[in-house]
Amino acid sequence: MVLQRNNVNVFGNGVRTMMFAHGFGCDQHMWDPVARNFADDFRVVLFDQVGSGRSDLTSYDSAKYSTLDGYADDIVEIGEALGLTDAVFVGHSVSAMIGALATRKAPGLFSDLVMVGPSPRYIDDEGYVGGFSRAQIDELLDFLADNHLGWSAAMAPAIMGNADRPELGEALTNSFCNTDPDIAREFARVTFLSDNRADLPGITARTLILQCREDIIAPPCVGEYVHAQVPNSRFVLLDATGHCPNLSAPDEVTAAIRAFV
Repeated sequence: MVLQRNNVNVFGNGVRTMMFAHGFGCDQHMWDPVARNFADDFRVVLFDQVGSGRSDLTSYDSAKYSTLDGYADDIVEIGEALGLTDAVFVGHSVSAMIGALATRKAPGLFSDLVMVGPSPRYIDDEGYVGGFSRAQIDELLDFLADNHLGWSAAMAPAIMGNADRPELGEALTNSFCNTDPDIAREFARVTFLSDNRADLPGITARTLILQCREDIIAPPCVGEYVHAQVPNSRFVLLDATGHCPNLSAPDEVTAAIRAFV
């Protein structure tokens, strides 16, 4: 039931497991360029967050998913259903923080955590730079609520970056457009209004933080903050731009993860 709910797919030959989690507005296919590179050495797990991709939309519960903890509980359930121990969790964007919460809830499932473009809080605060003001986030959420397709067409290329490769922005636009608008609106609110800074010092998993040198969603200073707060972590600044290096620079992401694990 859990595996159907999240459209879980498992492949690969390794003894150890590596689970990949996608960010807001995406689905598991966003990890295809990276995940396949680990199939010879790991059992690879891909899944869709509830409300995304080919997950069971009837399982979506606004109350449960009103915080990132609801999504983290799903990851724990998937891990338990697959009998994971000492696995590697790789999370992109908001799923980096969801994965961090999951490693805290069930430390035995994941011994290693890879956070790609993480942000514990998107809104600036006293002594903290998240990259956005509250007014900017409210404007972004209002635009999404008013015009889902227009928001997708405008925001996806900006989030992706790499203007010289428009096909990347188109891929992300299509992914955003294929998301249920009502669920997308709620997931966006949970994502962009979350504050998980207090959870970072309690992460016990060995952690790798991958950040792009230019990223309008999670600038490098945010990754450096996460690194400073997570006890057993290392920080790698990728020579990539945009918020989706899993699509724009998969070889560089693969190399960084391989060197870590």
